[in-house]
Order: sequence, then C-alpha cells, then structure tokens
Amino acid sequence: MIQPSRHLDAMRAATPLVQNITNFVAMNVMANVMLAAGASPAMVHAREEVEEFAGLASAVTINIGTLDTEWADCMVLAASTAGQRGRPWVLDPVALGATALRRTVGARLLDLSPTIIRANASEILALSGAAAQGRGADATDAVAVAEEGALDLARRSGAVVAVTGPVDFVTDGRRSARLSNGDPMMPCVTALGCALTGVVGAFAAAAPAFEGTVAALAYYGVAGEVAARQADGPGSFQVAFLDALHSLRGPDIDAMARIEAA
Repeated sequence: MIQPSRHLDAMRAATPLVQNITNFVAMNVMANVMLAAGASPAMVHAREEVEEFAGLASAVTINIGTLDTEWADCMVLAASTAGQRGRPWVLDPVALGATALRRTVGARLLDLSPTIIRANASEILALSGAAAQGRGADATDAVAVAEEGALDLARRSGAVVAVTGPVDFVTDGRRSARLSNGDPMMPCVTALGCALTGVVGAFAAAAPAFEGTVAALAYYGVAGEVAARQADGPGSFQVAFLDALHSLRGPDIDAMARIEAA
C-alpha cells in the first residue's frame, strides 16, 4: 500500500523547483497551489530561456490549455531537455480532442516520452486513439470508460497515466490504483485540475512516478474534503483549499486517503 505521508514529507523536504508551461487561466492559481503544497513553481515558457531553465528545474509540467504554435515549439524544447537530463516531466493534454492543432501537438509531446500523463477521461481517450466525447476542457466520458485506454497508453508510452475525476485511476501498465478522495466543489473553481498537474510534478521530483502520482492525488483529494467542510461556495472553497494544502500533515492524509489496488 502506498503511504502518501512519506512522499508528501519527501516533496516538502526537497522543495522542488518545477517549471510549468501552463495556460494563462491557470498560472496564478497553480502557483499559489504549489506554494501552499511546499513546492517552488516557475512559469517559464519563453523560447530564449525555456531549455536553459528546464535544465535547472527538478521537474517540468506542460499544459496545452491556451495553445499556439510558438508555445508548442517551446513545450517540445522543454520536454526534450527534461528527458535528456533524466528529469520527470508531466503532460496535461487539455482539450486534446477539440482541434487538429491540439491533436498534432499532443502527438509530438507524446513522442518525447512523458514521465506522467495527467488528464480527464475524454483527454486520455483522445490521446490513446480511442473515440472520445468532450466539451472543450470538460470531460463527458466517465473515468471507468477510459481505464482500458489508460492501460494501453501506459504500456505503449512508458508513462504513468492518471485519469482524474470523481474516482481517479492511475496506472503504469502493470500496477493500477483507484482513489476516491475529493469533493464535488473542486470542479467549480477554475484551474484546480491544471494546478494538480503541478503538484504531481512536484511529487514526481522526489518519488518514483507511480507512487508519487498516487500520493499527489490522494493529498489533493483529501485537501478538497477538508476545504469543503468550511466552504459556503466556490469562492470560500478556493481559500479553504489553499489553507488545507498548507496545513495538512502526513498522518492526516494517511488516515483519510481512500486508495485501492485496481
């Protein structure tokens, strides 16, 4: 059984520098979430420095939410550098199935062997080549429908694949786990899913990819449950969620985490 506390403590002790090439909507939320968790976020995407910074970072995360061709080239440079340096990098293929540009960029990035792929069910189905339903960045496919696609994608790519939703599914193609923490208020706050990708990257900087991903998702889901006890709506939930990420300690997460082998 994976013990989230062990990996949370390791991440906080390391305070990993994580380079995030993410969308404009997510930058502020993601930075605050990662700081509250104990990581050091950097939003660096300029062509003139993206490779150099990727060489300095402990991990890299790439989110294609507000995509253009210039950013796509910079994403490829950062992912290539992370791979060359042996650093973990996380792919978040936002709304992958929506347009030809996103499918093309997603394929380019997948060819660069991401360490972890973190996405909703519709995005995982699209990336795996299966038929998917989706409405922009929102999933209209259930996580359970994407499990076989996630397994196939993990085996073909060598990545740990995390399908996130009401019940998360994580697999490396050999081992799989389901996590049932979280709260329905979480999707009501913009960019919390994008911010999760940064937290996964921070955990991956200090733990093996499968174990780190499971621990990150458990921590995030428990924080959502703690925040929901105090919140009256999405606005107060966002504040309470940051406080929960900051204040939660390992034993609390171990006691609350609902993780089962799949």
